Amino acid sequence: MAQAILLKDVEGLGEAGTVVDVAPGYLRNFLMPRKLAQTATEASVAAVMRRKEQEEQSRQQQEERVRETVALLSKTVLTIPHPAGEGGRLFGTVTGQEVVDAIKQARDIRLDKRAVHMEGPIRELGTHMVEVEVAPGVRAPVKTIVVEQK
Repeated sequence: MAQAILLKDVEGLGEAGTVVDVAPGYLRNFLMPRKLAQTATEASVAAVMRRKEQEEQSRQQQEERVRETVALLSKTVLTIPHPAGEGGRLFGTVTGQEVVDAIKQARDIRLDKRAVHMEGPIRELGTHMVEVEVAPGVRAPVKTIVVEQK
């Protein structure tokens, strides 16, 4: 048996970055020509382990940044001026882009307008809760106060 490091996921064999035992012919004739695996040496195994540790560390740093952003946005209160008529009805609605612009101005956080999720269109002056998707599946509530534009 020969040891190989998988460079890509191989069905029935393992995931990328794992060391597996395979027949020498399978490694030489199938896996290596298709760049699915390379021969495992001490140096290559150590390099794969370092790469995995770096990926894990960067993933943890990314998760920490997401948690910090969620905490910051949860404490944020946005004030959005918008033209309004009598009775507090807005001319038009508050859009996701207006919310994103207010977040950028208040906290210097860049977001896409598609990350803003509102229960319905905001058509009246007052306080509204808006959810902002910071990362896939991670949302932060943001208190938004719509005031009359003078």
